[in-house]
Amino acid sequence: MIQTQDIPIVPLPDKTDSAHTGWDALKGLSFDDAITTIANGAVQFAFKLLIAAFVFYLGKYIIRKIFEVVRRIMTANEVDASLMTFILSLIRIVLYFILIVTIVGILGIETSSFLALFASAGVAIGMALSGTLQNFAGGVLILLLKPYKVGDYIEAQGFAGTVKEIQIFHTVINTPDNKTIIIPNGGLSTGSINNYSFENYRRVEWTIGLCYGCDYSKAKEVFTEILMSDDRVVKDTLAEDMEKRRQRIEAEEAKEEEAPCPPEDPDCHEVKRSFWDRLLHRNRMKKEELKNKLKKKTELPSTTNLNVSRPPYVAITQLADSSVNFVIRAWTYQANYWDLYFDMNQRFYNELPKNGLEFPFPQLDVHIADVPPALTMK
Repeated sequence: MIQTQDIPIVPLPDKTDSAHTGWDALKGLSFDDAITTIANGAVQFAFKLLIAAFVFYLGKYIIRKIFEVVRRIMTANEVDASLMTFILSLIRIVLYFILIVTIVGILGIETSSFLALFASAGVAIGMALSGTLQNFAGGVLILLLKPYKVGDYIEAQGFAGTVKEIQIFHTVINTPDNKTIIIPNGGLSTGSINNYSFENYRRVEWTIGLCYGCDYSKAKEVFTEILMSDDRVVKDTLAEDMEKRRQRIEAEEAKEEEAPCPPEDPDCHEVKRSFWDRLLHRNRMKKEELKNKLKKKTELPSTTNLNVSRPPYVAITQLADSSVNFVIRAWTYQANYWDLYFDMNQRFYNELPKNGLEFPFPQLDVHIADVPPALTMK
């Protein structure tokens, strides 16, 4: 049996001479003592290696569990896919870095210089990528706070268009004339954004000029009648119009479901599913229902009072030089805004003259005064 108390204590060599550490530790020892020292060192190193391996696999298991928990939480809260992928990758890299540093320390390797090297590299990279990191921080804020989402029509940084993609460093919008604009997220997160799609309902406004002498009451009646005859115009409250819209959509969906399947369309006919297909289908339906509930809870509340009456409004806004200008306002669902605007322009142009309401032309009245005979030239 090896008597460890008889082993001579060898002082640790200076760290600056680490290249000859093993050789210097064995100098001056007998053969038996050297063999004993090497054996004890091998046992200690094997024990440390065993602990390091255990910590490594235990750490991998813990990292995997943390990764799954964070992924489930972010999925349940409907975090944007690009942001979720980045955050999960960042968490995995940071946790594995901590695990590797811990294992290196267990093996007895000095970690202070190792950490200092990474810290200095991180500072240098951060200074070199200061603008890029600002865009990254802006992208994280946009994806978390959601001032706009894909499909919204926004105006920001001097550009207006539909949001096509929200990336970590930039946002891609598509203009109405089909131009692709890439805007850095740094400016978007700190600047003003006009989100036209935020509210479900918007107010449409027209300014129509009629001739002087037109009957105001008749003009107001005609304008109101034209607007009230269109189903897209809100007649009373937004809540009532929203309920009617929901009923129309449900009726159309029910009609489509009741429609008979054409025999030439195999996808329309119901296919008998297996047990696993039915089980997976139920799970998907439960997940979709949970997602819809979470979406309703996390939706930003509307700033518009839905129970206030908002019928079409007509009034005289200006007595101009050549015309009496009427302002006409009506509320509609935001998806119908431009269609209603252009359709009403066409109807005003076609139907107002039929009701005796004429459009004026720019005109100038010139009055010639009588010249006294004494001032006439001979």
